[in-house]
Amino acid sequence: MRQMQKHSLSLTLLLIGAASLIIVGCAPASAAAPQAAAPTVAANAPAAAAPLPDTISVAEAATKREAGAFVLDVRQPDEWNEYHIPGSTLIPLDQLETRLSEVPQGKEVVVVCRSGNRSQPGRDVLKNAGFTQVTSMSGGLKEWKAAGLPTVAGP
Repeated sequence: MRQMQKHSLSLTLLLIGAASLIIVGCAPASAAAPQAAAPTVAANAPAAAAPLPDTISVAEAATKREAGAFVLDVRQPDEWNEYHIPGSTLIPLDQLETRLSEVPQGKEVVVVCRSGNRSQPGRDVLKNAGFTQVTSMSGGLKEWKAAGLPTVAGP
């Protein structure tokens, strides 16, 4: 008799444990035991940030450049050689779609041109390719230079 009670108690405890697992497994995440969140971003990519505004001022672009943003110049080589932002990268707008691999993912990108007209379509090419941290500088390099910000000449 005692053996049967012991077996019945073990079976009851086993059933209670199984029921608890089922209940916890079906409960909302807040009621369940804490679990590690599934990664949503590649391990080597930075945490997702809010998208940048479509257009920023020359002053904002200068601040982003100083903070390490990738400055993408979409003008033509002859314009680039005349003057450009130090540390910027030249990829002419008509080549951008075929050279997307040269633009870093997961880093803020500021697209610039002479007056601001080509930087907007350049920004849109990048956005359509999945870049979220991309913006266009209004006023272009004409305004950048007029503000007395640094430029260099040559290739």
